[in-house]
Amino acid sequence: MREKTIQVSEKEMQNQLEKLLLKYRFTEDNAKLIAKTHTESTLFGVNSHGVNRIPLFIEYLEKGIININAKAKKIETFGSIERWDGNFGSGVINAVTCTNRAVELAKKNGMGLVALRNTNHWMRGGSYGHQAADAGCISILFTNTQPNMPPWGGKDSRIGNNPFVVSIPRKKGHIVLDMAISQFSFGKINDYKLKGEKLPFFGGWDDNDELSKDPEQISLKERGLPIGFWKGSALSIILDMLATLLSAGNSTYRISKNKIETGISQVYLCIYPEIFNDKALQEKLLNEIIDYTHNVEPIYAEDRTYYPGERSQIKKAENLKNGISVNSNIWDKIIMLSQ
Repeated sequence: MREKTIQVSEKEMQNQLEKLLLKYRFTEDNAKLIAKTHTESTLFGVNSHGVNRIPLFIEYLEKGIININAKAKKIETFGSIERWDGNFGSGVINAVTCTNRAVELAKKNGMGLVALRNTNHWMRGGSYGHQAADAGCISILFTNTQPNMPPWGGKDSRIGNNPFVVSIPRKKGHIVLDMAISQFSFGKINDYKLKGEKLPFFGGWDDNDELSKDPEQISLKERGLPIGFWKGSALSIILDMLATLLSAGNSTYRISKNKIETGISQVYLCIYPEIFNDKALQEKLLNEIIDYTHNVEPIYAEDRTYYPGERSQIKKAENLKNGISVNSNIWDKIIMLSQ
């Protein structure tokens, strides 16, 4: 069954989400911030971590998984490295707070790292890559998750798809890599399920332990396929170890003991490239790399190559011009929840 969609403007989405969050007693500032983050993610074409996540976010609020009034607090300081506790507050608010702090530390010391524990899903990690890049910083950000992939050679899920973000500021458009360590994030798998479409590549295992492109089958037991097979499996484990050790927080193993994903651990590392005093050279080198990768004959005539984040920028421009395509059932649910 094909997905039914409607077109929603950026302003309409921002206002509707803000209205909903105010109903659930967020402060005006926090309601605006969360609504803006979800709206921008959807503008960039990442509905799976933007507007599509709102009903689940509200469900978590109603279950008390997310503490509406909580604020992330600094626990320990080690020079340009800090540990923070998210106190189970909004993952978006905590992520914005910790990105800002990592940027402050980087501008003071050249490099800054904030390790955060006891937080919730940050939604689209690329939001904070863009935030750091807008502030003139390179960023390396990652989070652990609930177990949703088998370690390579295993049958049951024991590792997370641990989203990984790298951003580099650039005048002509920031470079932003935002990827899960699974071939498809489970939000993206749900997008395909909503559209009634198969995945374009294998995305996980079905009940018969066979690799599948069927989002319904993969979602049953959440057994995603690691990128690069055994290499992605190893990368997931390493990112979980780093997030856990640096934050002194929960590992994927400990997160698995909760029925719902919460209390996750994250790392926000920022570098301030202006300390090198060669900004013009940096821009020249970036453009050389981009031009070199753009200037390649495509396998198929209708295709072309992109740098990380380029297609998202194109999608944002299209959505600003034409309106954002949203699943009508999800939008109807948001309207209903707002009343």
